[in-house]
Amino acid sequence: MAQYSVELDGVFTALADPTRRGVIHRLGRGPTSVGDLAREFPMTLPSFMKHVRTLEGTGLIRTVKHGRVRTCVLNRDRLALVDGWLAEQRRIWEERTDRLERLVTDQEEHP
Repeated sequence: MAQYSVELDGVFTALADPTRRGVIHRLGRGPTSVGDLAREFPMTLPSFMKHVRTLEGTGLIRTVKHGRVRTCVLNRDRLALVDGWLAEQRRIWEERTDRLERLVTDQEEHP
């Protein structure tokens, strides 16, 4: 459980930045080179590479080098961590609202 928490923290930290979310969004359409990705963001290539390394370090993307071209690929499986966490939160809150609804309904039926 502790490892899951650390991994989830890393993914959320990576996704907290709008540039990194933009990279994830763009890679959702398919793999692309770092150079092409970098052109979509108003920063220097070294600054952009910090974002790429962060995303790669959390496993959200992977890069593959062919000759001089480094291509970024989205790791959709890693996004499953977020999806699983959100599903659990949704379940918890639905149970809470269901209990609240039963409480209110019971009070209305038995004043």
